[in-house]
Amino acid sequence: MQDLLTIMRRLRAPDGCPWDQEQTHDSLRPYLLEEAAEAADAAGSGDPAALSDELGDVLLQVAFHSVIAEEAGTFDYAAVERGIVQKLVRRHPHVFGEASVQDSADVMRTWQAIKAQERGGRPRRPEDRVPAGLGALAREAKTQKLAGVTKVPAEQARAAVTRAAAQAPDTAQGVADVLAAVVTWARSVGVDPELALRDQSLTALRALPGTEDT
Repeated sequence: MQDLLTIMRRLRAPDGCPWDQEQTHDSLRPYLLEEAAEAADAAGSGDPAALSDELGDVLLQVAFHSVIAEEAGTFDYAAVERGIVQKLVRRHPHVFGEASVQDSADVMRTWQAIKAQERGGRPRRPEDRVPAGLGALAREAKTQKLAGVTKVPAEQARAAVTRAAAQAPDTAQGVADVLAAVVTWARSVGVDPELALRDQSLTALRALPGTEDT
């Protein structure tokens, strides 16, 4: 990691790369989202080499933001690493402390309780709990969970999709209503709707004939 940070500092130096010098936390946001999405695709591809390569691109974003913050005197990579290490230890008292859990559901309840303690018991706003950078289907799935929309039997959820599609007007709101129903159906059968559609789109793209860049 130190080699990567050294390279980033060199690229950001006065005699370094003009493009890298111009970047800010804000300008790098699209790249952070893109690299995370490409890593997610690689994780589902079954290709270890591709996953290793894409994780490197994600790590580059961590280094880039860390060096920008280091220059501004706000934080550095050491603080990033220290923060996540402390968080993992703090949120796993059943591993690093004396707490005991029975199953993964216990782990998640403990995790959420500790997160609440870290906020001093202050509730988080719903909009803060669903990142704006998530895909629309993923945001809808999380919103439904936060809103307490319970899972229903798959047959019932599928029928709701059919009704929504038949009744929806040909408008943006109509399409949104149908998509929300599809997300409810996906949740009922334990499918991540965002990943399901991403995987299908990726398969379709790979089947397209190659074209020259223009």
